[in-house]
Amino acid sequence: MNTVVANTAEKVMGDRPTAVSTDHKIRPDQKMKALVWHGNRNVRVEEVPVPAVTDPTDVVCKVTGTTVCGSDLHLYHREIMQLQDGDILGHEWMGIVDEVGPEVKTLKKGDRVVASFQIACGECKFCKEGLSSMCDKTNSSTLQAKLYGKPFAGIFGYSHFAGGFAGGQAEYVRCPYADNCLLKVPDSLPDEKVLYLSDIVPTSYHAVQCAEVSEGKSVAIWGLGPIGLLASQWSKLAGARRVIGIDCVPERLAYVKEKLGCDVIDFSQQKDVVAALYEMEPDGVDCCIDAAAFRYTKGILHSVQRAVGMETDQSEIVNEALKAVRKFGTICLVADYAGFANQFNIGALMEKGVTLRGAGQAPVLRYWHDLLKKIEDGEFDPTMILSHRFKIDEFAELYDHFDKKEYGIMKTFVETRFSKPPAPGTPQLSSFKEGKILPSAVHV
Repeated sequence: MNTVVANTAEKVMGDRPTAVSTDHKIRPDQKMKALVWHGNRNVRVEEVPVPAVTDPTDVVCKVTGTTVCGSDLHLYHREIMQLQDGDILGHEWMGIVDEVGPEVKTLKKGDRVVASFQIACGECKFCKEGLSSMCDKTNSSTLQAKLYGKPFAGIFGYSHFAGGFAGGQAEYVRCPYADNCLLKVPDSLPDEKVLYLSDIVPTSYHAVQCAEVSEGKSVAIWGLGPIGLLASQWSKLAGARRVIGIDCVPERLAYVKEKLGCDVIDFSQQKDVVAALYEMEPDGVDCCIDAAAFRYTKGILHSVQRAVGMETDQSEIVNEALKAVRKFGTICLVADYAGFANQFNIGALMEKGVTLRGAGQAPVLRYWHDLLKKIEDGEFDPTMILSHRFKIDEFAELYDHFDKKEYGIMKTFVETRFSKPPAPGTPQLSSFKEGKILPSAVHV
């Protein structure tokens, strides 16, 4: 289903009721820079109105750090339903509280905070169970409810399929349910170390939990983007006997091999990934993690089916995992899948006794206090994959080069006019417009 059809369907059905305002008020005569979606591979940094407190539990933050995520590329390529011209993108951000709603209890102007990428009320059944990403009160998409039975929580800057909230690739963000969705961070940690608590740190940790990685097990990870790279590290910390990274980008393969001690498979050279995995693990891999997602097809069959609209997603990677996993092993899908895929090997799932688990959007609030402590204690350092730093003005160029996997870009820090200078040991500023792209700060 393309985004035009999806938006038409939503208009006919009407939005589902929520407990939060999707549209926000604005500050008169104040403008900010923000990355705005206008169509397939068409994003632009523009001057737009600054948001204002809209609901009583809101705050508005000045953004001091943001980034681009691999899942943002689905939006860039118009692969997520219900995108609308003018949407402000971005779900990973942090900043300083600038305006506080009258019912906010734990935050004040000037507090330094990181945002959860999901918007959760803190009061519904799922929030009380610690499943903030499945909040029942913040996603207005009736279409998603029809497709999935129930929708997941609203998400910053991730289309109207995820509630239609303005995102964090901007200089200001309005945050609903601020007491619940913002985490105060200590001054002892720089922005570069806490920004990624917004998404990739808890999401990668959640993937390893869902895959049941533990002492002595073998792990295979498809896709060595930021989630796959951090999941490799979490697997090592969990005591995995062997971690195997599967990708085709030389810098990423070299990093996990040389820095983390992982085995690697370059699928551009080794066409039969399953055979390569059985050479390493004759009984099959104990735990498999798909961190690659639906937009990457390898074979002609799924490439054609996706091109002509016969499927929205592809089953190639999950089928490789179903073949390669040990009998009664576990597979976790942490990569984004959104619709339907053909040729799914359901027979292998049943007959091998495999546990196939969709990780869902990671429930950030369940993990982020513990993960913040791991960062404070030096047990985990997310800046290990921080390769470059750019200004917000160059977001459109960053999307393009990140999509093309150029310049060794792994994970970026994007600064605004409110950001502090780079912290010691983190990348200095690069510029596409000035032709000054510093070498990746991730050294092999």
